[in-house]
Amino acid sequence: MKSKKGEVPSEFENLLIQNKKKEKEKKEYVNWSWIFKIVIIAFLISIGMSFVSESTIPHMSLFFGVVVTLLFVFLGILFDIVGVSVTTADEAVFHSMNSRKVKGANVAVKFKKNADKVSSFCCDVIGDICGIVSGAAGTTISLLIASKLSTDPFITSLVVSATIASITIGGKAIGKSFAINKSDIILYEFAKFISNFYKG
Repeated sequence: MKSKKGEVPSEFENLLIQNKKKEKEKKEYVNWSWIFKIVIIAFLISIGMSFVSESTIPHMSLFFGVVVTLLFVFLGILFDIVGVSVTTADEAVFHSMNSRKVKGANVAVKFKKNADKVSSFCCDVIGDICGIVSGAAGTTISLLIASKLSTDPFITSLVVSATIASITIGGKAIGKSFAINKSDIILYEFAKFISNFYKG
């Protein structure tokens, strides 16, 4: 926004100029180290989950195959809830708890200070991998259903894929609302659990 010739820029205009400079600086900075780490972590986790899915579901009964597939779906929803909670939780609450040496509070503070990375890991890495793996598992499930019930494989695959997608999308929509409303409690419980393995 430009001021008229001869006029002194207003406080609002100065604020806009400062914000544009900050945005430019943020865009120019790319944390390549974090990107490299998250790509490697995503690769390893994806291999692990895919291995479990591909090596177990085809050899299971239809019931247990569905249960394992749903576990992947709900794991993705759970981590999506944690990812949203980290970004919306109040950091001051955990600083207060940490000063009183409450278990897990120090981990919660560290998560909150690195909210963008934690959220990216939970929502983008775990959440997306679970979505991909559950989709692949759904293909195996649809083949099991088609062979057992003598249904058309194409129609069965469509129905199973649509069911998994709707459960995932609906679950994440409900989970996001829950995460925003209960963000402090969710982050604390997650941090308390993680503190059993990692002290922060």
